[in-house]
Amino acid sequence: LKCRSPGIGLPLAPSYHQAMSADLKLGGSGGMVQEQRGRWERKRNRTARELVETEQKYCERLELVTTYFVEILKAKGTLRQDIRESIFSSIKSIHSVNQTLLAHVEDGKFGLGFEMFCPHLHFYTTYVDNIEKASRVLQVQVKKNKTFARFKKLQESRPEFRGLQLEALLTLPLKRIHQYKHFLRDLTENTNPDDPEFQQLTRAVRAVSEVSQHIQDNARSHENHLQMIRVQKLLKGRKTKVLASGRWYIREGWLSAVPLKGEEAKRKMFFLFSDILLMTKPCHPLHPNNSDKFAPQSMYPLRECTVDKVFGHTKSQGGLISLTFEQDKLLLMSSDQEDINDWYRSLSSAIGQLKSRSTVVYRNDNLCRKPLRSTEDEFAKNREAKHPYGRKRNIVEGEKREQATNPNSPLSFPESEGTASKRMKLADNPTERHQEPQQSGPSCVIL
Repeated sequence: LKCRSPGIGLPLAPSYHQAMSADLKLGGSGGMVQEQRGRWERKRNRTARELVETEQKYCERLELVTTYFVEILKAKGTLRQDIRESIFSSIKSIHSVNQTLLAHVEDGKFGLGFEMFCPHLHFYTTYVDNIEKASRVLQVQVKKNKTFARFKKLQESRPEFRGLQLEALLTLPLKRIHQYKHFLRDLTENTNPDDPEFQQLTRAVRAVSEVSQHIQDNARSHENHLQMIRVQKLLKGRKTKVLASGRWYIREGWLSAVPLKGEEAKRKMFFLFSDILLMTKPCHPLHPNNSDKFAPQSMYPLRECTVDKVFGHTKSQGGLISLTFEQDKLLLMSSDQEDINDWYRSLSSAIGQLKSRSTVVYRNDNLCRKPLRSTEDEFAKNREAKHPYGRKRNIVEGEKREQATNPNSPLSFPESEGTASKRMKLADNPTERHQEPQQSGPSCVIL
């Protein structure tokens, strides 16, 4: 029953479900399986004990925030209500929900506790979406509101805080969601599938994992925003704007741009984003204001770009890659082969993802349109049902279609010039053609 992790020589314990299937194959007489079940039971008890202990500590720290900050600030009126809500958001509701969860897990009712806890995860989602704003508002208040700054320092000096600052306490809900995900996975893996708690824990794992992923996406988005702001501050002037919706920072570094006319290669600083490649040059070191900045030179869109490795496939020093755009071509060289390989992989990945996102399947109306003949038959049936005098016209139209399809058919007949000219006239004047059936009563369209 022992399996090994890929690339690691340590044996891994199989899951509870693997042991049950193995027990069935052995006819229920495997002593090793029973011993393994004992290990799982001990591991589950250890996970449950750790979950309870950390939940108690978590609730205590949440209580510090709600009691010594939220409630007292509300009573004293040190901060306006909108500022308090911006800083603390839904942390009071989170504390209340977790108090209920703590009561259940202390009684050993993990499945029931998390089943009642998961419908209130929207408090965590609201808190996560507001965390960056809370950090900014808190910094502003500490810097500009001296009364609040003194109050904050006084509260943090209490022995109950044990040296913790408010900034660290406000990030606890984000960290706790990630801990819940791991605790719940361990509990689920070591719970008998026949146990009623198994389904409850499985649903809780899915719900908590979604919130955990949301937290990670928000963290990545915030980190990307900070990188974009940093790059924007490095650029000289305000003409080039790198901040754009949906744009992601990938990397930056020095590369040598090789001119196509055989001139000397020049070192440039490149900034790679998800949709553009920005080439810059350093400003003069003696410039009074821009000595540490870069002057933008060219911005290359990656949507219609192709990248190729010219050399650097073997273990040589350095390499050269070629970028081909719609109206330009760029050769980039580096003496560090590992660096040029990283650039090649980053460029290829960015171009591939950009093209895969921009691929759109257009609907061909000609393929979606029904055949003309079937449409005519449908109109003919409608006319026949609505108007008793339309049957003769349908027969004549059917004979004309038969003649056009099969000239040798016995239903075919020579068409006079007057008939042909009359039909051409009707075709040239669609307005009269649509108005003709309206005079006879019911409306219809003759194709």
